[in-house]
Amino acid sequence: MIEAYGLTSNSRKELPPAADDVSFQARAGRVTVLLGAPGAGKSTVLRLMLELQQGRGIAYFRGRPLHRIAHPSREVGVLLGDVPGHPARTVRGHLRMLCAAAGVPVRRADEVLEAVGLVSLREERLGSLSRGMDRRLGLACVLLADPHTLVLDDPADGLSAREGDWLHGMLRAHAAQGGTVLFTTADPKEAARNADRVVTLDQGRVVADQEAADFSRTRLRPRVAVRSPHAARLAALLTKQARTAHRSVEVVREDGNRLSVYGSTCADVGETAFRHGIVVHQLADEIGDMGPGAGGAPAAPGLSGAAPAGAARRRPALSPPAALDG
Repeated sequence: MIEAYGLTSNSRKELPPAADDVSFQARAGRVTVLLGAPGAGKSTVLRLMLELQQGRGIAYFRGRPLHRIAHPSREVGVLLGDVPGHPARTVRGHLRMLCAAAGVPVRRADEVLEAVGLVSLREERLGSLSRGMDRRLGLACVLLADPHTLVLDDPADGLSAREGDWLHGMLRAHAAQGGTVLFTTADPKEAARNADRVVTLDQGRVVADQEAADFSRTRLRPRVAVRSPHAARLAALLTKQARTAHRSVEVVREDGNRLSVYGSTCADVGETAFRHGIVVHQLADEIGDMGPGAGGAPAAPGLSGAAPAGAARRRPALSPPAALDG
């Protein structure tokens, strides 16, 4: 397991530290997520844990700080950013070089290539890999020395939904075998779907430390996903209807012809569309982003403006529980 105590980065001139007295645990056999908006301090916390950045506090990996572990790569597998390596080197050659550095047999390179589904690309150059294949290679590098603990900084960033599901399946399998998994993300839905425990960070501080089920129940909110060629008209009608009824409904205009409706139901939205002759191509319940009480003031009754696309993602993502530097 990982035990982090009082991790604090050095001050940045007149700015507060990027990480400020961060303490948490990541237990073996479980997937733990550090959740926070970009700039909240997540990456700084990982660097402090791994002794890559100066500061205060300490992190223990199965009872020992990293500098007291004889072979760190065999205890902790780390992926911070893209896979470092010469773009002209082959995938297999890169892994074999890392085998030599880690003191593990070269056959291990082929074993991890098979584990991450890169056997057919073993002779590809690093510079030619897609984002998804680069992430697979990164995980292969992390697994090379068969470490007990995996520490990954936003490993699903830029991946398709399918690649993301594959990645999280691999992390879950590692935890199921008794390993410890810690990764960061800025996406609360990714955290809710894939974690056992969610540690939420905001402005360098831990603001919540919850089981994933509690996190989903208390910090995510349901929404109705709507797709209609008349999305703007429907948004205006839903807004007017909510204000008239003094209901706390929020309508957010997404890209194209999509709406996200918070505080309503499929039945209510569907009935409004039907009464006004509006064609609807999609009407479905979803889990949305952080809801009222998760960082911002509660919405006023009937507030539901047709916000511009992406407004939902710009809402305060976290409440007294929030984020770090990602």
